Amino acid sequence: MPGKHNFRIIAAVVASALFMQNIDATVVATALPSMARDLGVNPVHLSSAITSYLIALTVFIPISGWIADRFGAKRVFMAAIATFTLASVLCALASGLPALIAARVLQGIGGAMMVPVGRLILFRQVRREEMLSATTWLTMPALVGPVLGPPLGGFLTDAMSWRSVFWINVPFGLAGLLLSAWLIPPAQGEHPPAPDLTGMALVGLALTTLMVGVEMVGRGLLPGYVPPLCIAAGLLLSWLSVRHCRRTAHPAIDFSLLRIPTFHAATVAGSLFRAGAGALPFLVPLTLQVGFGLSASVSGLISLASALGSFCMRPMTRFALHWLPMRTVLIAGSISFALMLAVCTTLSPAWPETAVFALLLCGGLSRSLSFASMGALAFADVPPARLSAATSFQGTAQQMTKAVGVAIAAGSMQLTMLLSGRTHAEHFDFACAFLAIAVLVLASWPMFAALPADAGEGVSGAPRRSST
Repeated sequence: MPGKHNFRIIAAVVASALFMQNIDATVVATALPSMARDLGVNPVHLSSAITSYLIALTVFIPISGWIADRFGAKRVFMAAIATFTLASVLCALASGLPALIAARVLQGIGGAMMVPVGRLILFRQVRREEMLSATTWLTMPALVGPVLGPPLGGFLTDAMSWRSVFWINVPFGLAGLLLSAWLIPPAQGEHPPAPDLTGMALVGLALTTLMVGVEMVGRGLLPGYVPPLCIAAGLLLSWLSVRHCRRTAHPAIDFSLLRIPTFHAATVAGSLFRAGAGALPFLVPLTLQVGFGLSASVSGLISLASALGSFCMRPMTRFALHWLPMRTVLIAGSISFALMLAVCTTLSPAWPETAVFALLLCGGLSRSLSFASMGALAFADVPPARLSAATSFQGTAQQMTKAVGVAIAAGSMQLTMLLSGRTHAEHFDFACAFLAIAVLVLASWPMFAALPADAGEGVSGAPRRSST
């Protein structure tokens, strides 16, 4: 077992990939209104540039664990970084929305292999009692991306163009490749059981048709009956996917992991929480730029508050979990973050910019503590032999719910605009979207409350507490 120094080095290398992915997500969201003007599309419709990436992530994550086992985690990790970097270049060169979406899909394929495999590399190097420390080391450098992303994206968009926000991935990608080749120990490929291609195809089709249906509601790009038909087909395919995976020896998604109570709560309740958190970076720049008329630079400076709150909270995570039960932390995080989203429904140009900043900062604090807690809780009781399957499952759930959150936010806005007979978003449309995702986050509360009092003990190194 490598020493503590070694796993921290590996965590820092893996975090370079997370940094690139996280900064990409935040700079793209800030640049969306400018992209819409340049490409001649409605800003709300550019949610497809985000969801196409997230759907590709979700579809290809289930196979990432098998590919890492078969060809060696280090080799797959480096190939994924190269793919993500190349796709970033293609995004920067896109001449229209279809080309941009295609490049974002390729970027998603690279991300699907990059982050879960990197996390798998790290978790194979740590003991159970080091899990929270490893998770914190992994995510702390990655949080710099969201802190830098909004102001950097706004500055680059105003000073140059939205295309520049994709070019900045190139130096980060090259640095990640060099550090991976130098510092990550090699891993030989194994001979895992054949992948569940049928399950992967069902999962991929289910997610794609479901997201296409949600994304196309009210846009007039397809006949009116097509979106609800896609949603119905997606739900049917989802049921077939679950049914197939439960009956297969080595499924694409191992639903038997949900029998582990801590994994179940971190995955199911955590997915609802992440859906709301995933929609926030999409809604905030649109609200500030389209709703308030602010520039991309000012919008970026205000938007960084959420990531800054997350960054400031991470050093205090271990302290909080040392003295408070993880169940208490997760309940408090769910309620406080939902409350912050509910307050966002009252945002208007009359709000002082400092007040908007403070509100988003508070949301970032509660969100960060919840993310760190869910990340450690998910793998607390997973046997080492099932870490690969658990990593793929968690990665799939995380990215899927981010896409769902963005799609629900965009769909809510599109629906209220359609019902009101308007083509441009106004305050009421943004308020409805914030309210919808607040309800999603609050729905995680009962499931966190159902956890046993001692859930996650030993993960944070906290003293054992009485369960009575």
